[in-house]
Amino acid sequence: MTLKQSFLILFLFQLGTIVAQEPLDKLLSKYNSHSIPYISVEELKMQTEKESVYILDSREKEEFEVSHLKNSTFVGYSDFSISNITSNIKDKNAMIVVYCSLGIRSEKISEKLKNAGYHNVKNLYGGIFEWKNKGYSVYDASHLETQKIHAFSKPWAKYLNKGEPVYHL
Repeated sequence: MTLKQSFLILFLFQLGTIVAQEPLDKLLSKYNSHSIPYISVEELKMQTEKESVYILDSREKEEFEVSHLKNSTFVGYSDFSISNITSNIKDKNAMIVVYCSLGIRSEKISEKLKNAGYHNVKNLYGGIFEWKNKGYSVYDASHLETQKIHAFSKPWAKYLNKGEPVYHL
């Protein structure tokens, strides 16, 4: 393969990534206020290898049991309780990353954390879908690696490019 061919392949790959992200960017701009800074899946992956990070799953229990990020803690959305967080995470400067399917519900939960005095809260851009799309592992309720991702609904599933979408158990 020539250098010119390599650059062309790299360019097309990058272009495909940008085009694929555009609809997600628009979706997140529509629903989110951007009051909480995003962290990319790549940044989170690097952070988890270097230091302690609290990873909070703000989806519903059914979604969490299908699959979740390794070492994440279920905090829920409908039944979220800030008192559960404050009793378990005492350090208000600790790095906390909140995720959901795409990054919409997680922004709402992140705002509650910020309002409770947590200073280093980030919203995982693209949520568990983007995590899986980038090829990172997810785990089921038995702590086994799985390809299944609770896709929340069929319209949301279009943002999941890898893995096996699950809608209801």
